[in-house]
Order: sequence, then structure tokens, then C-alpha cells
Amino acid sequence: MEEIMHLTMKELEAGLKHIRRSPKDLGVLEMIVRRPRDDEREVLEEAELDLTLGLVGDNWLTRGSARRPDKSAHPEMQITLVNSRPMALIAQDKRRWPLAGDQLYIDLDLSAESLPAGTRLSMGSAVIEVTAQPHTGCRKFMARFGEDAMRFVNSPTGKVLHLRGINAKVIQAGIIHVGDAVKKLQPSLQNRSTAGKT
Repeated sequence: MEEIMHLTMKELEAGLKHIRRSPKDLGVLEMIVRRPRDDEREVLEEAELDLTLGLVGDNWLTRGSARRPDKSAHPEMQITLVNSRPMALIAQDKRRWPLAGDQLYIDLDLSAESLPAGTRLSMGSAVIEVTAQPHTGCRKFMARFGEDAMRFVNSPTGKVLHLRGINAKVIQAGIIHVGDAVKKLQPSLQNRSTAGKT
């Protein structure tokens, strides 16, 4: 893969208009990436989401989390999603998307206003729920996409739009495929499991 020049902040900010036009309620799953080991990526056409394992074959469970006292896997960070529009802008080449380290790349507005914590999304036969755990850029992200890209996703606007992505957990196990519709479930469907409880 040929080397690509990192975009400047001005070039990145020029793409905000297109990013803000992301679908609000019905998106498309554009890429699935599994991380079997650190710094390894497998681009899949189909994947299984499991209540215990997250994305089956991914290293989420064995990698653990620095946000947990015992360094175990964080249950609120099973699945990472990123809007494919800022990813396409930052990476410039779709073959470079997996370098971001996320699992699901979706053409959907992931902003805090559109998808607050607790929102559920269906895709294929699976359902996931957005969690409150923040997802921010790291040193590897900066090394791969540039300092301005890191500043872009972590800017006040970037944080509101969740340009670096969001975390989620599996609520209903199932099979997902590239090209699946990603539907934001209505509150009545989201709350069905708690109906009647006091």
C-alpha cells in the first residue's frame, strides 16, 4: 500500500459538512473488522456477535482494559463503532480503515445527540446498545493518521459528533453482514424488556 500524506486540520474540517449529513435513523454497515491479536486485522464479510465474546474471534476479551481495576475486559466496551464518513476522510483509502482499530464501520450519525448512551441498534439478527464509555484517539491512531487527525476527532466538535467512534455492548446475539441495514430502534422497542418493572 503506497504511503499517503496525512490531511491538515483545514482539509479535515472541510469534510465536516458531508459528515453532518450522515443518516440519523437508518444506516448501512460498510465494513467489519476482527482483531485476532494486537495490531492484526481481518476484514470480514460476515461476523457473529455474542453476548459473552463480543465479536467472535476478536481479542476484546483476552486483551482486557486499563479502565478496569483488574485489567479485565470492559463489558461496556465489547464493540467499537465508527462513522464511515470521517473514517473515509481521515484514512483517504478504504484499505486503511482497519488501521483505526474499530470493528464496525457504519454510515450513520453517531453523535451524542443522535445516539445517546442506552440507544439500541439492530443489524442483521443482532442488537447492540450504545454505552457511556468514551472512545478517544490514541497514540497509534495519531501515528497512523497524523497529529491533525487526532486533534480533529478530539476537538469539541469531534467529541460532540463522536468522530472517533463510540462503544457498545451486545444485547442480542446474531449474525451480521457487510451491507446490512443499521436501524436505530424506537424507544418503545428499547424499553420493552423493562416494561412493567418498578
